[in-house]
Amino acid sequence: MSKNCYDDETFFQGYKKIRESQNNYNDLLEQPAMRDYMPDVRGKKILDLGCGYGRNCVEFAEGGALRVVGIDSSKRMLETAKKESVHPNVEYMRLEAERLHEMNETFDIVYSSLVFHYIEDFEKLVLDISSVLKGNGVLLFSQEHPIITASPDKGLDWNYDDKGREISYTFTNYNRQGRRGSHWFIDDVITYHRTMGTIVTTLADNGFHIDALYETAPKPFAVQKYPKLRKEFLKPNFLIIRARKMRILKEGLMKNETRRFLL
Repeated sequence: MSKNCYDDETFFQGYKKIRESQNNYNDLLEQPAMRDYMPDVRGKKILDLGCGYGRNCVEFAEGGALRVVGIDSSKRMLETAKKESVHPNVEYMRLEAERLHEMNETFDIVYSSLVFHYIEDFEKLVLDISSVLKGNGVLLFSQEHPIITASPDKGLDWNYDDKGREISYTFTNYNRQGRRGSHWFIDDVITYHRTMGTIVTTLADNGFHIDALYETAPKPFAVQKYPKLRKEFLKPNFLIIRARKMRILKEGLMKNETRRFLL
């Protein structure tokens, strides 16, 4: 199993400190939006791809999910999940997203929070998700917005006015897709940049219908709690997509041919 940056002690402690803060972007921006687009979980089987601490897994189980499987490649994350996020309807497995096709089980919903930008081969990931998702099943995922993954290698790059207020945001090489390295707690944290067009078209080419695409903006409660979030009106920080697996009527359709789908 390849090394996961979340298993690095420095990275893990830095990430843990952020998540424990009351003013973290996950809790104020990303998670509220993910809840808005999450379908009804009652009686459903759910796969949480990159489950981390397992908090979402327990939330789904408490909401009536029949079975929740949380997978993650980080040993440290799963150790925390098994201690802090326990429920009889939740099971945790250590498995890389790249090996998702090895699962011998299908699900009604595949959920993934802030994982996809770490995956190199996006098309393979989409196909693997399709292999474990039931017909008409829902994929809901968030990732760093392509504007963020296209940020300079040195990290986030705000532009300021003469009073030190953020007025714009700089990103670069948007159409140069592929591996990006940056410093986040440790050097050379690897992510993969893809354009919005690549993300949406890859999903569509592989049998998914886009139900919703949302680019995060701060909600009033979040700005009230953390006024500095106003700068996030200048650019989206996260991309959230809900897509539905369609059943192809005619087998053997090739890419770029006309497709006919049935719900």
